[in-house]
Amino acid sequence: MVSMVQNVAIDCADAYELARFWSAVTGRPMHPQDSPGDRETQVLLAEGPVLHFNQVPEPKRSKNRIHLCLRPDTSREREVEHLLGLGATLVTDRRKPDGSGWAVLADPEGNEFCVLRSESDRAATHP
Repeated sequence: MVSMVQNVAIDCADAYELARFWSAVTGRPMHPQDSPGDRETQVLLAEGPVLHFNQVPEPKRSKNRIHLCLRPDTSREREVEHLLGLGATLVTDRRKPDGSGWAVLADPEGNEFCVLRSESDRAATHP
């Protein structure tokens, strides 16, 4: 027997607004029945589990024990700038001069996530 991952649940203070942010990040739609004020919302990813946002009363207090890693279809640098423009913040810069590494960002509610090198970034540093 096996189990499949249905969704990745993310606790938050404002489920609708955080889902809007992640919808913009992923370029994927929110569930068509979601609306402002909903305590649970979803972003429907093209493949795999959905991102499920649960509104909870307590604030985030420490580092995430699980996080999302994004591989952009553009360069990592362009994607980091794009995400900062959407409202993310840079938490830790682990990018290295040789092009390797990643950037740790946080969404508007402080949930950390990583931006990895794109496939084209990787190809440029590994001929």
